[in-house]
This record gives sequence, C-alpha cells and structure tokens, in this order.
Amino acid sequence: MSEPILDVRSLNVRFIDENGALFSAVYNSSFTVDEGEVVAIVGESGSGKSVTALSIMGLINPRKVLYKSTNSILFENRELTALSEQEWENIRGNQISMIFQEPMSSLNPLIKVGQQVAEIIKVHKAVSDKKAWARARYLLRLVGIENTDERMNAFPFELSGGQRQRVMIAMAVANHPKILIADEPTTALDVTVQKQILDLLLKLKQKFGMAVIFISHDLNLVRRIANRVLVMRQGVIVEQGSVGNIFNAPIHPYTKSLLEAFNQRSVRQDFVSRKLMEARNLSVEFPIKKNLFGKVTKSIQALKNVSVALYEGKTLAVVGESGSGKTTLGMCLANLMKYDGMILTAKSVHIQKERDFRKNVQVVFQDPYNSLNPRMTVQEIVSEGIKVHFPQLKKNEILEKVKKVLADVGLPTDEVLNKYPHEFSGGQRQRIAIARSLVIEPKIMILDEPTSALDVTVQAEILALLKKIQETTGIAYLFISHDMRAVKSIAHEVAVMKAGVIVETGTAKDIFSNPKTKYARELIRASL
Repeated sequence: MSEPILDVRSLNVRFIDENGALFSAVYNSSFTVDEGEVVAIVGESGSGKSVTALSIMGLINPRKVLYKSTNSILFENRELTALSEQEWENIRGNQISMIFQEPMSSLNPLIKVGQQVAEIIKVHKAVSDKKAWARARYLLRLVGIENTDERMNAFPFELSGGQRQRVMIAMAVANHPKILIADEPTTALDVTVQKQILDLLLKLKQKFGMAVIFISHDLNLVRRIANRVLVMRQGVIVEQGSVGNIFNAPIHPYTKSLLEAFNQRSVRQDFVSRKLMEARNLSVEFPIKKNLFGKVTKSIQALKNVSVALYEGKTLAVVGESGSGKTTLGMCLANLMKYDGMILTAKSVHIQKERDFRKNVQVVFQDPYNSLNPRMTVQEIVSEGIKVHFPQLKKNEILEKVKKVLADVGLPTDEVLNKYPHEFSGGQRQRIAIARSLVIEPKIMILDEPTSALDVTVQAEILALLKKIQETTGIAYLFISHDMRAVKSIAHEVAVMKAGVIVETGTAKDIFSNPKTKYARELIRASL
C-alpha cells in the first residue's frame, strides 16, 4: 500500500485564555488521509472539527495556542508543525487549500470576484495579469458560474449564496491542491444547491485527483460524499471507519446517538382539529425600481395568490428554495408585512385588539443570536413579553413564570437567568428564543428555519422539544425549512413553494411517499 498523503499523529491543541487558563480543543487525535480519498469529520459544535482543520492549514494563532511536542502532521512525509511562516505560504492555498463555511465573511466585499480569483493564482504562480484573469474566467466556468464575463466584474454581495460558495471553491482549487478541506461548505444553502455543490466537489476531486477532508454536521451529505468518517466529541476522535461501517454498524454510544438523531420518527397524523388561521389568495409585490416621480417601474412578485390554513395541534411545513416566498408568507401570517388578500383567524387567536394578535401569534427566527438582545439577560429577555401581555402579574409571579418556561425548554433556570446570549451555544440560544415566544402562551408559532444552523443532535433536541410543546399545549406551527428531514419528522401537512407560488400541498406522508410535481421530487431527492 502507498503512503497516505496526510498523516496526523497525536494532535493536541490547547488554547490559552486571557487569564492564562488552558482549554483542550483537540486531544490526542490521530488519522490518515489517502490520495484521492474523501474523509469526513463529524460531531457537534465544539467537538474540535474546525480546530483540527485549521491546525492542518497552520492557521491557528501561535500566541493563543499551546501544542504538545508530540504533535505531528505529515504532508507527503514532510513535517508541517516545524514549518516557518514563509514555508507555510508555499503550502497554504497552493498544496493544501480550504473552503470556509461562510463565503461572505471570507470574500473581500470591496474587490470584484474575478480579481479575487486571479489574485490567489498570482500569489503562487509566476503569471501575467492577463493569464491570471483568463485562468480565473476558466475556473469560474468550471465551477458552474453562468454569465462568467459579467460575474467576473461583480462584487460578492451581488451574487447568491450558492454562487459565492462556487467562487470560494474556484479559489480553493485554483492551484490544483493535493488536499482540499471543506469546512461546512453547504450549511446555509438550500437542499438543491447543497446537492449541486456536493456534485461539484466530487467532480473537481476526480478532475484534479485531490483528497478531500469534508467537515459537516449533516450526516446525509457525509453519507453521500465520504469514503471514511471520523466522529469527534469534545476534542477526541471517538470512532473512525468506512462510511458503511459508521452508518450501518456504529460502535461508540455517541455515534449511535448521532445516527438516532439523524433517523427521527414522524409525528402522529390521524387526528382532526379546529382551524385557527386561514390565508386566502395572499400576494406580495416588492418594488425594485422607481422613476424620478417615485412610480414603481419594476417589481418582483414574492407571493402570488397563496392560500394556506393552520390547525390546532398541527404543523404546516413550508418548503422550497431561497427566494421561493417561504419567509414572506410567514411574515404575512404574523402581520409583519403588507399584503393583498385576506387572513382570517379564530376568535381565540384574534379577539379585538392588535395586542391580542401579537400575543397569540409569535415568531421564532432562524438566527437567535441576531434576534436576542445582547444587552439583556435571559431573565429580562423572557420576561419582557410577560410584562406587556400580563401586566397584572407581580414580580415574583413573573419570575416563577420565567423559571417554568425555561425548565419546559430544557434550560437549568438558576444557571441561565443572569447570563447574556453570547454565553450560550447555538442550541441553547434557540431554546431561549422559543421560551421567549412560549411564555406568553401563543396559539400559533411561526418557526423560520429554527434548526438550519444547528448540529444534528441539537436539531433533534429542538424538534423533540417543539413536538412535546405541541402535544401538551395544542399550539399550531408554521414550520419554514429547506431541511426535508426535519420537515418529515415534525410536519402534518406540507406546502411546497416555488417562485412565490404553492406548487403542491398534501399530508407529509403523501408528499414524501408520492410527490406529484417534479420540483417536489427534486427537493426530496436532494435531501433524503
């Protein structure tokens, strides 16, 4: 057998905080990567996946980290841990390259896309500006960027999320690296775009003969792309093996729990309940161009005659690609956006005043870090709505109500009350956001991609929590998502949206077992 292209031996990474205390991010981890192989690293946030990747790239600040002398990272039998920064410059981006999770944070917003791709070529190759520009154009075409000449002169913000990720991939493969590290490259993308990016990575791997280290919390993607899988927990590789062995015969309890979360059961479907809200022929138009007199000359139809209904104790999932109108529909139902059409509500939802409606229809957003006030403690965040909608309650009664709802969402009350949002993990912040909405006892909750940025085990916890809350309170959910696995586990009804129109509706069982439209079939095939 030939030597592995990468051999990581006893990797230990300990960070030093401001007080001089040590925190072990990666502990005694060893693995190999063979030429042309795809090795996936999976595990929840904080397990050490990205730190391992950054160590391989030599991108961890030496002033803030302490390596053990036993550490060894051999690339083609060359010891990387002993390289100077100048020697690293020849390796990084040239022989070992990396695609980061959020391209908007990695691309320079002030430099055109073509220039950024050409720049990385010129850093490592002695070529003229003209040749670098021609090579950049070729790479953008190779990764599937349409209207290449026009896109070469575009800034990153003028591209979609999928296009920006393709640009990052073009930059990563520009110099034909021998190892490509992809760190959560599809997390924020729709399922169909995820599939396209995955297919592109496999195509480029084949074309350039690269080895790929694929970091992800999405086990569905891992199962499709990987030859071998490393399972990390709390900085330790607890299990590694072929993709078949890991998925079909896991040994470690943590691996089993990951797969259990991955294979969630559907909700009970066979019950009748009363209607709480009905939307009839909703339409929303966004103006994108006006003349000198302020008259709209060009607009986008975000919703076109959309009709849906929400029932007590049931979940309506709305699925579709970005730009399909899912969030716009949710904002209309929450009365947070102007629309044409009609929304009817049961008396128990909308009694007389706008305040009644606000109490009974709550929204949980995709990113709790941006929707929670960073200057307020958990107690202040959760109690804010109580003070508005239950003004008769005394301080001690408000506190008891806050503690109860935090316990209901699985947070230890005494430990979290006086902490701020930044002190929690993504899953914990989402629990706080759910508690904030739940505490005022709404009849309807609109959940806009509530699990898209979470690890598979945390996703499972949040979905299980939402199902438990629904069973005990009879709350109705509008569940907006592009994650068909999450939809399958929580939804009673599904509405499939494309370009502002509902193209198919039905029970979750019917949609998943016998989708009638080509678009619905593509969504399901891309994600399951």
